[in-house]
This record gives sequence, C-alpha cells and structure tokens, in this order.
Amino acid sequence: MPEGPMPMQDGAEAALSVRDLDIAYRVRGRDRQVIRGLSFTIGRGETFGLVGESGCGKSTVALAVARYLPGNGRVRQGSIEIAGADALTMQGEALRRFRARNLSMVYQDPGRALNPSIRIGQQVAEVFEVAGVPAAERMDRARAILERVRIVDAGRVMTRYPHQLSGGMLQRVVIAMALAVDPTLLILDEPTTALDATVEAEVLDLIESLRAEMGSSVLFIGHNLAVIRRMCARVGVLYAGTLVEEGPTREIFANPRHPYTVGLLRCLPQPGLSKHDTRLDTIPGFLPTSLAGIEGCVFAPRCGLAQDICRTQEPPLIPVAPGRVSRCHFHEQAPDLPRATLATPPAQTKKLAAIRPVIRAAGISKTFGSHLPVYALRDVSVEIWPGETLGLVGESGSGKTTLAKLIMGLTPPDAGGIIELSGEPLAGSATRRQPAEFEALQIVFQNPDAALNRSQTIRRIISRPMRKLGRYRGVTLSDRLRGLMSHIRLAERYLPMRPRQLSGGLKQRVAIARAFAGDPRIVVCDEPTSALDVSVQAAILNLLADLQAEQGVSYLFVSHDLRVVRYISDRIAVLYLGRLMEIGPAAEVFNGPHHPYTESLLAASAEEDAGSALRLSGEIPSAMRPPSGCVFHTRCPRKIGEICETTEPELIQRRGDHAIRCHLTRDEMGRVATTIEA
Repeated sequence: MPEGPMPMQDGAEAALSVRDLDIAYRVRGRDRQVIRGLSFTIGRGETFGLVGESGCGKSTVALAVARYLPGNGRVRQGSIEIAGADALTMQGEALRRFRARNLSMVYQDPGRALNPSIRIGQQVAEVFEVAGVPAAERMDRARAILERVRIVDAGRVMTRYPHQLSGGMLQRVVIAMALAVDPTLLILDEPTTALDATVEAEVLDLIESLRAEMGSSVLFIGHNLAVIRRMCARVGVLYAGTLVEEGPTREIFANPRHPYTVGLLRCLPQPGLSKHDTRLDTIPGFLPTSLAGIEGCVFAPRCGLAQDICRTQEPPLIPVAPGRVSRCHFHEQAPDLPRATLATPPAQTKKLAAIRPVIRAAGISKTFGSHLPVYALRDVSVEIWPGETLGLVGESGSGKTTLAKLIMGLTPPDAGGIIELSGEPLAGSATRRQPAEFEALQIVFQNPDAALNRSQTIRRIISRPMRKLGRYRGVTLSDRLRGLMSHIRLAERYLPMRPRQLSGGLKQRVAIARAFAGDPRIVVCDEPTSALDVSVQAAILNLLADLQAEQGVSYLFVSHDLRVVRYISDRIAVLYLGRLMEIGPAAEVFNGPHHPYTESLLAASAEEDAGSALRLSGEIPSAMRPPSGCVFHTRCPRKIGEICETTEPELIQRRGDHAIRCHLTRDEMGRVATTIEA
C-alpha cells in the first residue's frame, strides 16, 4: 500500500510534495532500485532536512526533484509536485521556465558550480538573463543580490574570477544566484561540508535570515547532524532509499525512535568526553548494494534489535507521536539499542618513556615568495610527546597545513627554525632525510581517492612501504601484512581489490594502513575524517585511538571539526594567520578561559545562538599584509584599545602548560559553554 506524506498542518499548501517515489538506475542492463516508496512534504517557508549515510539516496532525491537525474536514472513510480505543479510531466521549454522561476539548488562544492573562465558578475547576471530581466538592469540586479548576501565591496567581487575568492565567498555567490529569482523551493546539498566552523556559522546565519525574509522553502540535505538540528524544523531519516523516521527535528534528536537514527546520534563525539573516557559507538555492517530481493526491514542486517519478524515483514511507517512516524516494529525499544562497540577503551599496551618529545619544532617560520612575500607561519614552537595527540585548529589560511608540511619536509622552513625528531636535528627538506626518518614520519590525507594509486591492488599499496621502509620480505612480509590488516580491522578479502571497489571509509582505512606499514613514531592526520559520514568517522576515530594505545604512536591531528579535535586530542594548538595564539591541554583549552579567537571558534560551533555575539564576521586578513600589533585585532570581539593595534602580545603561560597570546589578563578572558551541538 503506497504511503503518503505526513499531512500538512492547518491545510497549508505544500511547496514540495513527494509521493510514493521509486527511482532506479540502469546498470549493465538491469534496473538498480535506489529509492523505494519515499513520501514527504515541505510546507511554505519551512526547512526540511534529509539525513543519512552516503549512498542512502539523499542527493538522488534532490536531483529527481530538480529533474536532473543522470541519463541512466529514471522515476519508475510516484509523483513530485512543486507549488502544486506536477514536475514529472514537464518537458523542454516548459520545464526550463519552471526551473528558472520556482527552483534553485546550492551544491556542496561552489568551485565546481561556477565557471572558472567567467567573471563573477557575468555569472550572476546570467541568472537574471534567464529570468527575462532587461539587459540594462542585469548587472545592477547582480550587484544588489550580492550585497544582499552580505558581500562587502560587491562591485570589486563582480570583476573577479572564482579562483580569486575564498570558499566562503564562493558559497555566498552561489547562494546569491540561487535566491536571485526568489524561488519557491531552495535545495541545499551539503552546502557547508568543506567550510571552517566560523564560515559555516556565517553561511548558515545568512541562509536562515534570507529564508525568513524571502519566504522560500528549503530542502536541506546533509550528514552533519549538528547543522540539520540547527537549521531544520522537521527532518526525515533516509536509509538505503527508504524513509525510516520523520518528525520535528528536536524531538527526533532528543528521543529517536528508530535504531538507525539512534546509531547515527551515538556516533557523534559527546561534549566533555575524550578517547581516554570511551570509544564511540558505531553502526556495524554496510549499506545494501541494491534494494532488489530485500524482504522485511531494510535495516535488519545491521540492527541490534532485529528479530524474526524484522527479516520477513517490512514495517510500515508507524505513528509514534503527533507529527512523528517510525518504520520499526520495535520503535519503543529503539532508545535501548545495544552498543555495537565496547565503550571501554583498551588498555595502553605500549608505554614509552617520555624523556624527550618525539617532534620538537622551535621558532619555525615560513615565507613564500620574495617580491610579494606571504608570511604563512611566524615563530611557531610546538612539541609532540610519545603516545600523544596534538590537535591543530584554525580557519583556512591560518597555517595548519603549512606547519604539517614543514614537519613532513614537504616544504623547507625559513632559516633559523629548528625541527627535531627524538632530539636529533631533522633536515628541512624530505629530499635530504634518511630512510629511518621517512619510516618514523607518515601522513594520512583528507581525500583517500587522491592519495591512493587507483591502478594498484590494496595488497600492493600496503606492501610497498613495508618493503621499502621496513625491508620485510617473503613470509615475514606476509605475516606483517596479515597482522596490520587485523590491527586496522580490514578483512583480507579486500587485498586483491582496487581502491575504486571500496567505500570511502574502507579507503581511509587503507590509507591508515599504508601510514602504519613502517612502524611510524608520528603520523600527521590532515583532516582525515572531514569528508566521511558520522558512522564511518566514528569507526576511523576509534581505529586511530586504538592504534595509538597499541603502538604508542603520536599524532598531529589537523581539523576544523572541534568535536572531533576535542575527542581525539591530548593537547590543542590554535593558529591564526600563522601565529600560535593558544596551546595547552585539551580540557583547559575547551573549558577556558580562552583566547578571544578560540572563544570565537567555539562560539561558531555552539548550540543555537549561544555565542552569536562572538561569532566572527569577514575573512581572515591577507598573509601578505598582516595587521600590525596583534594580528587578530581587526576581528577581535574583546579588543581593549590601541595596545592591540600597536604591540604584538607574547605567548605567556597562564596556568600550568596552558599558554595564550593576548593582552587580556586571564580574568578578563571569556568562556564558551562547550555544549557543541549533537
């Protein structure tokens, strides 16, 4: 029996109505069903969130609503109505006119949504051209809409090309183009995934204010549950193309009634807890590759509550409260779902004598160019001790990646700085380092697709560094490979496969295995979980923590996700415009008092508007022309006067190992309640 969407309240007309939607892709001569019986509605002026792991069908739904399915995709059944009009029956010019006036979409990567060879002003004006605005008015209208999305000096921005703008600025441009024609429905497909916490907060504030001002309805697609909770009044949880739970966002997040929703929420690091306190819960197993032939509940193979009825009878959407439904036979028991992962961290099996830090960087700086020098890093000193994780946070352009590259020898530091490995000087360039130093220092990149050789098997990818660095051969190599596969929880059946045959989480495990192939002493983790779903992220964080406990390895963990940094790190360093602004134990950095910049980063991630007055506006200044005095004074919410503009403060130990670079006294500094959204 087809299941209709939940009824609209007060008889309001739906901006979007999806009914009993069935979508399939034609693959090798067969239909592969990816969406099954999906129904939901979005009211006028409402924001509706659609969440789930990658591969659940979220983006497919968005493409179907916009009539942008790829050539091998088709809607086999169901209806899509936008503002009362049947979107599936429209063709040709009628469909183009309808899209131009009623529908807009903002993609995850704004850089790929804009033409790199056309100036920003011309691209925005093109939207008005399609809408039929006279040529004489288009550029003025383009400037007005850019100003509406709070772009300062819109005239100058209009003359630039996309590559000349920051990620946050590009996303504002795309949002401006999407809202230029006042659409009935705005689709946001992961619009803030690649943005820093401060830029993300600013973009979300912008979207919310413009939505309220223009009255557009929003379909918000994402896997960041914190963003969904903040932005959406209602949420639908999608699993393997099937809606498993729907209702008011706050109610569902506070009291989920489907095991899959419970699992997603448990994967998130909770405020105040670290790897020393608990391991994150995970969702076992994987998504089904096809819906064909599935009997019973689609989530049953991964569900800790599954019983015989779940494997033979598909549950309907059961009303569990006013305005709430759950597709579960045992929805009352969902909050008591058994854990899939033991909560107790394993005992540390490899203890190292902490006589000296494994990595010591003292007074290192990095300047790029000479004619127009870019001061990427200035007089930074950090230490990483055996078995410790140093978290590195800051906005894009703060110098995080530059510091990681200096330690790895991928770019040499300026003269005068010192980098030591276990007390011995380390050459600034990787080309002058010894094999033992390569073995000791490894890196895990953000994107495993770009880091793994797609033409090689997993066996070769992992075995090669074992031969080159560890000099393993024959039976010893095979035994070492099996042991490492066991350590990273990767089945041996994946060894003959190639990267394209693995999921994102499995590929990241392979990248981690490659880094550990030569018994490293320190691993640089450069945003290793930022592109992963919360379920895969939890598994990777558990893996990194377990490997650290087992092997005593140290991590330099670079990330803009403060929840993740708080969970995995022992100490945290905060960078801004190449300067070290704060460093200390993770608990003290998070609990405060904080440097005003750290305070602003935490406020940007805080629940609701807990720190809206402290959220940063504008962009980080240019490293070619850094501000005088304290480099943060141009954006500082706690600036005290002229001293901030003329005198750069020193990095001073405020209490114990907690050091802060600021003219404020410790008592004058603020604190942010670190109840980061879950």
